[in-house]
Amino acid sequence: MKSFIKRLFIFLLPFLLFSYGLDIFLSKTLKKSGSYADGEFPIWNTLYAGKINSDIVIYGSSRALKHIDPAMIRDSLHKSAYNLGVNGHSFRSEYFRHYLLLKYNKKPELIIQTLDVTSFEKKSDLYNPDQYLPYMLFNTDMRLHTYNGYPTADYYIPMIRYYGKKEALLEILDLIVNPSGNKPLRTRGYHSNDFTWNNDLQKAQEELGSFKVVSDTTMIELFDRYLAECARENIEVVFVYTPEYIEGQNFVSNRKEIMDLYDHFSAKYGITYFNYSRDTMSYKKEYFYNSGHLNSRGSELFTAKLINDLRKAGITDNL
Repeated sequence: MKSFIKRLFIFLLPFLLFSYGLDIFLSKTLKKSGSYADGEFPIWNTLYAGKINSDIVIYGSSRALKHIDPAMIRDSLHKSAYNLGVNGHSFRSEYFRHYLLLKYNKKPELIIQTLDVTSFEKKSDLYNPDQYLPYMLFNTDMRLHTYNGYPTADYYIPMIRYYGKKEALLEILDLIVNPSGNKPLRTRGYHSNDFTWNNDLQKAQEELGSFKVVSDTTMIELFDRYLAECARENIEVVFVYTPEYIEGQNFVSNRKEIMDLYDHFSAKYGITYFNYSRDTMSYKKEYFYNSGHLNSRGSELFTAKLINDLRKAGITDNL
C-alpha cells in the first residue's frame, strides 16, 4: 500500500507543480486589473502590500466608496486619506479590511465609519466573489472571511477555484494581450457615478410595499468589539450616516430600531455622530441616482459638507 501511494504521489507531482505554477501566474496577472470585479483588486493589493498608510480611512459599503472623496479630504485637511468602502457587503467585510489594515499597514489616526440600515444584515451569498480569486490560495485569513462563498478545497488545491470562471479568465487574457488598456476604476478606493435617477426604488415599493431589515446578532457584537478595539488602539472613530433620499428611508419598516442602535454605540463609546439622513440633501433627488447613492455632483457637495462639519466639531484639531 505504501509503495502504491508513493508511486501515485510521484505520478501526480508534475501535475501539482504545473497547477501551482499556473495558479500563481493567473493570480498575479488578474491582480493587475484595475476595473474587473468592481475595481476591488487595487484596494486588496494596496492593503496586502502595506501601502494604505493613511491618516484618515473611510469604512463602509458602496455608499462609502461612492459618497466620500479622499482626495478632497487630503487637499482640504492636509492629511492622507483612503476609502476602504466595499461594494455590496455588510460590516463583516468592512471589519475584515480593518483587520488587514492593522495587520499590514500603520494604524490610522481617524476612521470615518459610514453607517447603513443594512450594515448588520447577514448576507445569504458572497457578493462579487471573483474579487477574492487571486488572494485565496493558502490564505487562512481569506478563508475565514469568504466561508460562505467557496468550498475549503479552493483554498488548498491550485487552479480548481478558477474552474467555470469564464469572465475572470477572459480578463486575464485581455490583460496579457492588451495591458495598455487596463485602467483603474477607482482613485484611492473612491469611485463616483455620473448617473441620473433610476426607478429602483419605485420597483421595490411596487413589489414589496416595505422592507424589514433583519440584523444579525453576531455582527452587532463584532461591531461592538471593533469599537472597543479602536478605543484601545487610540484610533478616533466618527460615525457618518451619509445622505439617503427621503422616500428610500420610508421604505425600511424598522429603520428606527437600527438608527437607535447607532445612537446607543455613539453614546457608549463617546463617538461623534454626523447623521445626514434629514439633511437638506436627502430631500433633493437631483443629487442621487437611486435612493441610497449620491451621483458625482452629490458626492462632491457632500464631501465638502462633511469636511466642514469635521472642522467645526474640532475632529481635525486632534489629528
